[in-house]
Amino acid sequence: MYDVMIIGAGVSGAAAARELSRYKVNACVVEKAEDVCCGTSKANSGIVHAGYDAVAGSLMAKLNVEGNEMMGDLAKELDFPFQREGSLVVCLQEENRPGLQELYDRGVQNGVKDMRILERGEVLQMEPNISEEVVAALYAPTAGIVCPFGLNIAMAENAYTNGVEFKFNTEVKQIEKIDGGYRLVTDKGDFETKCVVNAAGVYADVFHNMVSGKKIHITPRRGDYQLLDKAAGTHVNRTVFALPNRKYGKGVLVTPTTHGNLLVGPTAIDVDNPEGTNTTAEGLRELTEKAGLNVKNLPMRQVITSFAGLRAHEDNHEFIIEELVDAPGFIDCAGMESPGLTSAPAVGKMVADILQQKMHFERNPDFNGTRKGILNPATLSIEERDELIKKHPAYGNIICRCEMISEGEILDAIHRPLGAKSLDGVKRRTRAGMGRCQSGFCAPRTMEILARELQVSMYDITKSGGDSNIVVGTNKDLL
Repeated sequence: MYDVMIIGAGVSGAAAARELSRYKVNACVVEKAEDVCCGTSKANSGIVHAGYDAVAGSLMAKLNVEGNEMMGDLAKELDFPFQREGSLVVCLQEENRPGLQELYDRGVQNGVKDMRILERGEVLQMEPNISEEVVAALYAPTAGIVCPFGLNIAMAENAYTNGVEFKFNTEVKQIEKIDGGYRLVTDKGDFETKCVVNAAGVYADVFHNMVSGKKIHITPRRGDYQLLDKAAGTHVNRTVFALPNRKYGKGVLVTPTTHGNLLVGPTAIDVDNPEGTNTTAEGLRELTEKAGLNVKNLPMRQVITSFAGLRAHEDNHEFIIEELVDAPGFIDCAGMESPGLTSAPAVGKMVADILQQKMHFERNPDFNGTRKGILNPATLSIEERDELIKKHPAYGNIICRCEMISEGEILDAIHRPLGAKSLDGVKRRTRAGMGRCQSGFCAPRTMEILARELQVSMYDITKSGGDSNIVVGTNKDLL
């Protein structure tokens, strides 16, 4: 029997796993997909919010500010991309200025530091491509941008190297109460555990309602995005928000990414399908129109891809992180919509603290809180890079020309802890396939490397696990 089983390997589950690995605990993360970071955590804005938006006194507000403050040190410890570049909330009409002041006041209540309301001239001096209609903006220098894949993968890898088990391609079908804990019925067999952490994203209400008489409801809220080429990456230097909409949150934003692209999105469209991550022409059209209201001359002809993610919108728009009164040992980590990514480090600590107070785990004397990410040769001097290639020639073989990703980096992605097993797994760890050609050039070569290193057939290589096989036959088979 496990001490703890965590359902879901997104940022919340991975953060909880890492914090739990500080203790002597028999813990396991169970994930229905083939990798970490395959749900909401892989398709979001990558924003580290300052913390002025959530209602004062809410759990969202508390964990947003705490997570923001933790992110810098965590990025250094776990070696993932993070930049504290600040954000602007743009006010375009004088009559809406009270809304800006309301955000500022709420931020002060929430403990956000160093905010200022800037007048038109200051805003345009800071960001020349802000709309000419701007009258003022809220500037929050503590906001930032993070690589969501990097954050999620780093926490999961660190949890794994500190003893947490991961079971992929394992879908939980039912949760049953048993003496001393719970039985998780999965498509790969049954597992027993003393405690459960429900970090299942848009499915968190399903598992909660299996064990509790007090029901919750989560709506999948789709957000469409468009990613622009790196040539557009400096159109703005900070995250630019519109004044929040009371019904749908922060609205469409324009932001640079940690890798030098420009990102526009998201929409906020409630859907019934918890797997409904398809974009729509209507959604993308809405996105483009709204983004253009706050940032002028957006170079939308440089869009290289569009995608959508689902936010787990709980009916009360609040995080639910607690042990259930009528299901002892079952800890919810539900309703993790924005600012869930920002809050993740603090969420993980809160979940671990709940479990520690309940189970009284001993400290893990062998815990190592650091992790080294995949080496990026671009960060080296010419001399250092030459020496690297002499020792490891694979770093001199460029596989992805758009992002200049070498075979050495792909090999590292495959063979490191919780390594990549699919094209998307390689892409999320190295960015091979994320450039302007969207893997048109590098996919076949990456597949060859995966097949060789995993010692499987090309027929077994998938885009993202499951039945997403890419090679289904050969031309000669048709003759």
